[in-house]
Amino acid sequence: MADSRRTEGRGTLYSSILDTIGDTPCVQVKTQVPDNVRLYVKAEFFNPAGSVKDRLAISIIEEAERNGQLKPGQTVIEATSGNTGVGLAMVCAAKGYPFIATMPTSVSIERRKLMRFLGAQVILTPKADKAMGCYLKAVELADANGWFLARQFETDANAKIHENTTAREILADFAGDRLDYWVTGYGTGGTFSGVAKVLRQERPETKIVLSEPANAQLIQSGQAQQRTADGSPAGSHPAFEPHMIQGWTPDFIPAVLQESIDQNRFDQLVPIDAQDGIEASKLLAQKEGIFTGISGGSTFSVALDIAKTAEPGTVILCMLPDTGERYLSSPLFEDVGEDMNEAELALSQSTPGFHLNE
Repeated sequence: MADSRRTEGRGTLYSSILDTIGDTPCVQVKTQVPDNVRLYVKAEFFNPAGSVKDRLAISIIEEAERNGQLKPGQTVIEATSGNTGVGLAMVCAAKGYPFIATMPTSVSIERRKLMRFLGAQVILTPKADKAMGCYLKAVELADANGWFLARQFETDANAKIHENTTAREILADFAGDRLDYWVTGYGTGGTFSGVAKVLRQERPETKIVLSEPANAQLIQSGQAQQRTADGSPAGSHPAFEPHMIQGWTPDFIPAVLQESIDQNRFDQLVPIDAQDGIEASKLLAQKEGIFTGISGGSTFSVALDIAKTAEPGTVILCMLPDTGERYLSSPLFEDVGEDMNEAELALSQSTPGFHLNE
């Protein structure tokens, strides 16, 4: 009989929660994957605040500290759909900076509560104004009050952290092994841009697959994003339509993403319907015990489609940006009840004791 599981500890004592960001695991998934294909997910919810955006948050703040843009005690502000805001709230709490997030009302309520619990303030903007509205509100408030605007959509610190951490972790984990496909979506474009740049240089055989919502195909449209002189968006992209994949594809093409589009750093561009992403997220949870959100489910759905038709021996890695706990008030959980369903009630009543009062 095999011994029970044991752990030995990391052999490291950390001086700050921020030192635990990164080094997230790549985990094999076997459900619905052909036996002769290996599909892995990079589980970014292992980051301390639960998403890939923890990397971005620490990079922006520490870069601003190094170059003198961020002064001790200065307020940090950023427009966010949630994960960057939660990451920045964590980093700012640990480093002693006040943090304010602007975000549209369309984003899940738990994201607001997480940021406020971490000590942040959250300024809500109308759903109808989309991501551009909360972006411009952050700019207004920063300019009016002399606050540090994080500029996740434009800053070089975004893609750079993924070059230096995420990509390096992937190279190390797949050293000496095949890596035929890397699959991701995009929000700011930082993960895609940073990892794709490194893979093009060091694993050129790896096909890079980028995905975007089927009803908001900004890149596929071929229509240019209008920009201001500093590279920030001048308005909403004409191909944008509201979609359910929170954290993906704002209503503009960020400057961070644009560079990689111009450099042709992807091999395939695949649209994905949000409902397919929801079903894939449920599949991961109920068949693999892997709990990710709609964005992770969407990326996994694209990767699973590749796996089903891939040649024997193919190895695929896809990104899971965050945890499913960010989506409790979203369509991901709309068919998950709070009370017992009929089957659960019947099971309860199958033995005589401890029934709920009618």
